[in-house]
Amino acid sequence: MPVVSHRGQNIHYETMGEGPIVLMQHGLFSRGNNWLVNGYVKALADEYCVVRVDSLGHGKSDKPHDRALYSREQRAGDLVAVLDALGAERMHLVGYSMGGWMATGVAKHHPDRLASIAIGGWDPIGGISFPGTMRPNIRQVLAAARLRLPELVAWVTPEIEPALAACFDALTELEGTREALRALACPVLLWSGDGDGCHDAMKKLAEEERFRFLPTRGDHASAMVLDVPLVIGELKRMFSGGGAKT
Repeated sequence: MPVVSHRGQNIHYETMGEGPIVLMQHGLFSRGNNWLVNGYVKALADEYCVVRVDSLGHGKSDKPHDRALYSREQRAGDLVAVLDALGAERMHLVGYSMGGWMATGVAKHHPDRLASIAIGGWDPIGGISFPGTMRPNIRQVLAAARLRLPELVAWVTPEIEPALAACFDALTELEGTREALRALACPVLLWSGDGDGCHDAMKKLAEEERFRFLPTRGDHASAMVLDVPLVIGELKRMFSGGGAKT
């Protein structure tokens, strides 16, 4: 089981294929294996070494309860530690939802390690979008996920919930993101479902900063699975040198 130890925490990852590194980071409640189940890994592994990472607090990675361990800078460092373990200098980084938040951390703290960056289902400036005016707590978010997507969170036991709460609370760290993305020399892609609450904000940011924007069908959850061939095609275009600022 491939594991890298970073800041005393074990981060699990899996690889498939050979070629330039494409590191894929999942969202809250998800796991690295979801990229495989939904077809992304096999579609890319013919040309790239696809790396799927279990975030801290998820999957086969460690699940500490200490909230200080879940900061954006440290989580970005986890991804760079995986890259170092693979002996690579740079990666094409794909992050969805919380994974998009982690990707912005790499843009801010390790921009030289990026060959390109794709952020899906995450407003880099405003963060995650929830219906209503009050930000829910982790129990409310988890309860909603269990009603709508029980298979996604079947692995979550009461013992794991404190780690997920720490993970969730850290997602409010957003400072300096626009400036970090703007300063990148590599291609930037923003991707959102047309029914996702963050769609309009992501589209606006892309227009303002001249990033590539990919609209797909679906809300926050379904956008990751409805138009996979479309997303794969856009990712491959960016990886091969297209998709820079328009």
